[in-house]
Amino acid sequence: MTPPKTMTDSDLNAYVDGELDARTRLEMEAWLNEHPEDALRVSEYQRQKTELHLSYDPILAEAIPAEMRETVLHARNRTVRKVWLQAAAAVALLLIGAGGGWGWRDALIEGKTDRNLAFATRAAGAHRVYAREVRHAVEVKADQEAHLVKWLSKRLGNPLRAPGLQPAGYQLVGGRLLPDLGKSAAQFMYEDSAKRRITVYIRAYQGKDIAFRFMDNAGTATFYWIESPFAYALTGAIPRGELLKVANLVYDSLTR
Repeated sequence: MTPPKTMTDSDLNAYVDGELDARTRLEMEAWLNEHPEDALRVSEYQRQKTELHLSYDPILAEAIPAEMRETVLHARNRTVRKVWLQAAAAVALLLIGAGGGWGWRDALIEGKTDRNLAFATRAAGAHRVYAREVRHAVEVKADQEAHLVKWLSKRLGNPLRAPGLQPAGYQLVGGRLLPDLGKSAAQFMYEDSAKRRITVYIRAYQGKDIAFRFMDNAGTATFYWIESPFAYALTGAIPRGELLKVANLVYDSLTR
Protein backbone atom coordinates (compact mmCIF):
# COMPACT_ATOMS: atom_id res chain seq x y z
CA MET A 1 0.00 0.00 0.00
CA THR A 2 1.32 3.42 -0.97
CA PRO A 3 0.30 5.93 1.66
CA PRO A 4 -1.69 8.90 0.40
CA LYS A 5 -0.10 12.32 0.22
CA THR A 6 -2.02 13.43 3.29
CA MET A 7 -3.45 11.65 6.29
CA THR A 8 -6.86 12.46 7.75
CA ASP A 9 -7.70 12.56 11.43
CA SER A 10 -9.57 9.27 10.92
CA ASP A 11 -6.39 7.61 9.63
CA LEU A 12 -4.33 8.90 12.54
CA ASN A 13 -6.96 7.92 15.13
CA ALA A 14 -7.16 4.43 13.64
CA TYR A 15 -3.40 4.11 14.17
CA VAL A 16 -3.64 5.37 17.78
CA ASP A 17 -6.55 2.99 18.53
CA GLY A 18 -4.74 -0.05 17.06
CA GLU A 19 -7.30 -0.58 14.30
CA LEU A 20 -4.78 -1.03 11.45
CA ASP A 21 -3.50 -4.37 10.26
CA ALA A 22 0.23 -5.10 10.61
CA ARG A 23 1.20 -4.12 7.07
CA THR A 24 -0.76 -0.86 7.07
CA ARG A 25 0.62 -0.01 10.50
CA LEU A 26 4.19 -0.33 9.21
CA GLU A 27 3.35 1.90 6.25
CA MET A 28 1.76 4.43 8.61
CA GLU A 29 4.89 4.48 10.79
CA ALA A 30 7.00 5.11 7.70
CA TRP A 31 4.71 8.02 6.86
CA LEU A 32 5.03 9.47 10.36
CA ASN A 33 8.84 9.26 10.20
CA GLU A 34 8.71 11.51 7.14
CA HIS A 35 5.98 13.86 8.42
CA PRO A 36 6.82 15.23 11.90
CA GLU A 37 3.67 17.37 12.03
CA ASP A 38 1.49 14.24 11.81
CA ALA A 39 3.76 12.45 14.27
CA LEU A 40 3.19 15.31 16.72
CA ARG A 41 -0.57 15.00 16.29
CA VAL A 42 -0.38 11.26 16.93
CA SER A 43 1.66 11.88 20.08
CA GLU A 44 -1.00 14.32 21.30
CA TYR A 45 -3.79 11.84 20.56
CA GLN A 46 -1.93 9.14 22.49
CA ARG A 47 -1.47 11.49 25.47
CA GLN A 48 -5.20 12.32 25.47
CA LYS A 49 -6.10 8.63 25.30
CA THR A 50 -3.85 7.84 28.26
CA GLU A 51 -5.33 10.65 30.33
CA LEU A 52 -8.88 9.52 29.55
CA HIS A 53 -8.09 5.98 30.70
CA LEU A 54 -6.49 7.26 33.89
CA SER A 55 -9.48 9.47 34.61
CA TYR A 56 -12.38 7.17 33.73
CA ASP A 57 -11.25 3.54 33.94
CA PRO A 58 -11.79 3.52 37.75
CA ILE A 59 -15.36 4.73 37.18
CA LEU A 60 -15.98 2.02 34.58
CA ALA A 61 -14.80 -0.56 37.10
CA GLU A 62 -17.28 0.61 39.75
CA ALA A 63 -20.33 -1.52 40.54
CA ILE A 64 -23.57 -0.39 38.92
CA PRO A 65 -25.62 1.60 41.50
CA ALA A 66 -28.52 -0.40 42.87
CA GLU A 67 -31.03 2.30 41.93
CA MET A 68 -29.87 2.35 38.31
CA ARG A 69 -29.89 -1.45 38.10
CA GLU A 70 -33.44 -1.54 39.48
CA THR A 71 -34.59 1.04 36.93
CA VAL A 72 -33.13 -0.93 34.02
CA LEU A 73 -34.56 -4.22 35.26
CA HIS A 74 -38.00 -2.63 35.73
CA ALA A 75 -37.98 -1.30 32.17
CA ARG A 76 -36.86 -4.66 30.78
CA ASN A 77 -39.42 -6.63 32.80
CA ARG A 78 -42.19 -4.27 31.71
CA THR A 79 -41.30 -4.91 28.07
CA VAL A 80 -41.35 -8.65 28.67
CA ARG A 81 -44.71 -8.43 30.43
CA LYS A 82 -46.19 -6.42 27.56
CA VAL A 83 -45.06 -9.01 25.01
CA TRP A 84 -46.49 -11.73 27.26
CA LEU A 85 -49.79 -9.87 27.49
CA GLN A 86 -50.03 -9.59 23.71
CA ALA A 87 -49.10 -13.23 23.17
CA ALA A 88 -51.57 -14.43 25.80
CA ALA A 89 -54.37 -12.38 24.31
CA ALA A 90 -53.62 -13.64 20.81
CA VAL A 91 -53.74 -17.25 22.01
CA ALA A 92 -56.98 -16.57 23.85
CA LEU A 93 -58.57 -15.09 20.73
CA LEU A 94 -57.50 -18.13 18.73
CA LEU A 95 -58.88 -20.58 21.28
CA ILE A 96 -62.19 -18.74 21.59
CA GLY A 97 -62.61 -18.62 17.83
CA ALA A 98 -61.73 -22.27 17.39
CA GLY A 99 -63.95 -23.42 20.25
CA GLY A 100 -67.11 -21.65 19.13
CA GLY A 101 -70.07 -20.80 21.35
CA TRP A 102 -69.96 -18.74 24.54
CA GLY A 103 -68.38 -19.18 27.93
CA TRP A 104 -64.91 -19.39 29.39
CA ARG A 105 -61.88 -20.46 27.39
CA ASP A 106 -58.44 -20.72 28.98
CA ALA A 107 -55.80 -18.54 27.38
CA LEU A 108 -52.46 -18.51 29.16
CA ILE A 109 -52.71 -18.87 32.91
CA GLU A 110 -50.37 -19.06 35.87
CA GLY A 111 -51.75 -19.46 39.34
CA LYS A 112 -55.31 -20.05 38.11
CA THR A 113 -57.85 -19.73 40.94
CA ASP A 114 -61.63 -19.52 41.21
CA ARG A 115 -61.09 -16.10 42.79
CA ASN A 116 -59.66 -14.82 39.51
CA LEU A 117 -62.65 -16.12 37.56
CA ALA A 118 -65.06 -14.53 40.00
CA PHE A 119 -63.26 -11.19 39.76
CA ALA A 120 -63.76 -11.01 36.00
CA THR A 121 -67.40 -12.01 36.39
CA ARG A 122 -67.99 -9.18 38.88
CA ALA A 123 -66.29 -6.72 36.53
CA ALA A 124 -68.51 -7.81 33.62
CA GLY A 125 -71.61 -7.55 35.82
CA ALA A 126 -70.72 -4.01 36.88
CA HIS A 127 -70.24 -3.07 33.23
CA ARG A 128 -73.67 -4.38 32.25
CA VAL A 129 -75.32 -2.47 35.08
CA TYR A 130 -73.72 0.94 34.56
CA ALA A 131 -72.96 1.03 30.83
CA ARG A 132 -76.69 1.23 30.06
CA GLU A 133 -77.29 4.14 32.43
CA VAL A 134 -77.98 7.52 30.84
CA ARG A 135 -77.90 10.04 33.70
CA HIS A 136 -76.06 8.07 36.39
CA ALA A 137 -73.46 6.08 34.48
CA VAL A 138 -70.69 7.45 36.70
CA GLU A 139 -70.33 9.03 40.12
CA VAL A 140 -67.63 11.51 39.13
CA LYS A 141 -67.52 12.89 35.59
CA ALA A 142 -64.48 13.35 33.39
CA ASP A 143 -64.30 17.10 34.02
CA GLN A 144 -63.23 16.20 37.59
CA GLU A 145 -60.66 13.58 36.53
CA ALA A 146 -57.96 14.74 38.94
CA HIS A 147 -60.33 14.46 41.91
CA LEU A 148 -61.63 11.10 40.66
CA VAL A 149 -58.16 9.58 40.32
CA LYS A 150 -56.99 10.90 43.69
CA TRP A 151 -60.11 9.59 45.43
CA LEU A 152 -59.94 6.11 43.86
CA SER A 153 -56.18 5.86 44.44
CA LYS A 154 -56.71 6.53 48.13
CA ARG A 155 -59.50 3.97 48.42
CA LEU A 156 -57.50 1.26 46.58
CA GLY A 157 -54.31 2.01 48.49
CA ASN A 158 -52.04 2.57 45.46
CA PRO A 159 -51.63 5.33 42.86
CA LEU A 160 -53.97 4.97 39.89
CA ARG A 161 -54.37 6.62 36.49
CA ALA A 162 -57.40 6.95 34.26
CA PRO A 163 -56.11 5.13 31.16
CA GLY A 164 -55.71 7.32 28.08
CA LEU A 165 -57.71 5.61 25.34
CA GLN A 166 -58.03 8.47 22.86
CA PRO A 167 -55.86 6.65 20.26
CA ALA A 168 -58.58 3.98 20.09
CA GLY A 169 -61.33 6.62 19.80
CA TYR A 170 -62.61 6.41 23.37
CA GLN A 171 -63.08 9.41 25.65
CA LEU A 172 -63.33 9.21 29.43
CA VAL A 173 -66.91 9.57 30.72
CA GLY A 174 -65.92 9.35 34.37
CA GLY A 175 -65.73 6.74 37.08
CA ARG A 176 -67.04 5.38 40.32
CA LEU A 177 -66.13 3.46 43.45
CA LEU A 178 -67.57 -0.06 43.72
CA PRO A 179 -67.58 -2.74 46.43
CA ASP A 180 -65.67 -5.93 45.68
CA LEU A 181 -65.98 -8.63 48.33
CA GLY A 182 -65.87 -6.07 51.11
CA LYS A 183 -63.01 -4.12 49.54
CA SER A 184 -62.85 -1.21 47.11
CA ALA A 185 -62.79 -1.41 43.34
CA ALA A 186 -62.56 1.36 40.75
CA GLN A 187 -64.47 1.55 37.49
CA PHE A 188 -63.50 3.94 34.69
CA MET A 189 -66.00 4.33 31.86
CA TYR A 190 -65.26 5.38 28.28
CA GLU A 191 -67.39 6.11 25.23
CA ASP A 192 -66.64 6.42 21.50
CA SER A 193 -68.34 8.53 18.81
CA ALA A 194 -70.86 5.73 18.20
CA LYS A 195 -71.83 5.85 21.91
CA ARG A 196 -70.33 2.42 22.54
CA ARG A 197 -69.12 2.14 26.12
CA ILE A 198 -66.27 0.19 27.63
CA THR A 199 -65.20 0.00 31.27
CA VAL A 200 -61.91 -0.62 33.05
CA TYR A 201 -62.44 -2.30 36.43
CA ILE A 202 -59.54 -2.31 38.88
CA ARG A 203 -59.15 -3.77 42.34
CA ALA A 204 -56.17 -4.13 44.66
CA TYR A 205 -54.35 -7.43 44.39
CA GLN A 206 -51.39 -8.80 46.35
CA GLY A 207 -49.86 -12.00 45.13
CA LYS A 208 -47.31 -13.50 42.79
CA ASP A 209 -49.63 -15.27 40.37
CA ILE A 210 -50.26 -13.76 36.95
CA ALA A 211 -53.29 -14.58 34.83
CA PHE A 212 -54.68 -13.65 31.42
CA ARG A 213 -58.18 -14.64 30.41
CA PHE A 214 -61.06 -13.83 28.11
CA MET A 215 -64.69 -14.09 29.07
CA ASP A 216 -67.27 -13.69 26.31
CA ASN A 217 -70.92 -13.83 27.29
CA ALA A 218 -74.03 -12.65 25.47
CA GLY A 219 -72.10 -10.20 23.30
CA THR A 220 -70.13 -8.63 26.15
CA ALA A 221 -66.44 -9.50 26.17
CA THR A 222 -64.03 -9.15 29.10
CA PHE A 223 -60.29 -9.41 28.94
CA TYR A 224 -58.51 -9.40 32.28
CA TRP A 225 -55.03 -9.71 33.66
CA ILE A 226 -53.58 -9.78 37.14
CA GLU A 227 -50.29 -8.14 38.03
CA SER A 228 -49.64 -6.93 41.56
CA PRO A 229 -50.61 -4.47 42.99
CA PHE A 230 -53.80 -4.59 40.90
CA ALA A 231 -56.15 -6.86 39.00
CA TYR A 232 -57.56 -5.31 35.82
CA ALA A 233 -60.60 -6.13 33.70
CA LEU A 234 -61.57 -4.45 30.42
CA THR A 235 -65.18 -5.04 29.32
CA GLY A 236 -67.21 -3.95 26.33
CA ALA A 237 -69.72 -5.05 23.71
CA ILE A 238 -67.14 -4.72 20.96
CA PRO A 239 -65.31 -7.21 18.70
CA ARG A 240 -62.64 -9.24 20.43
CA GLY A 241 -59.84 -7.96 18.21
CA GLU A 242 -60.76 -4.37 19.01
CA LEU A 243 -60.92 -5.21 22.71
CA LEU A 244 -57.37 -6.57 22.54
CA LYS A 245 -56.08 -3.34 20.97
CA VAL A 246 -57.74 -1.32 23.71
CA ALA A 247 -56.29 -3.69 26.34
CA ASN A 248 -52.79 -2.90 25.09
CA LEU A 249 -53.52 0.82 25.46
CA VAL A 250 -54.81 0.26 28.99
CA TYR A 251 -51.72 -1.74 29.88
CA ASP A 252 -49.38 0.92 28.50
CA SER A 253 -51.24 3.72 30.26
CA LEU A 254 -51.45 2.06 33.67
CA THR A 255 -47.97 0.53 33.90
CA ARG A 256 -45.65 3.13 32.41
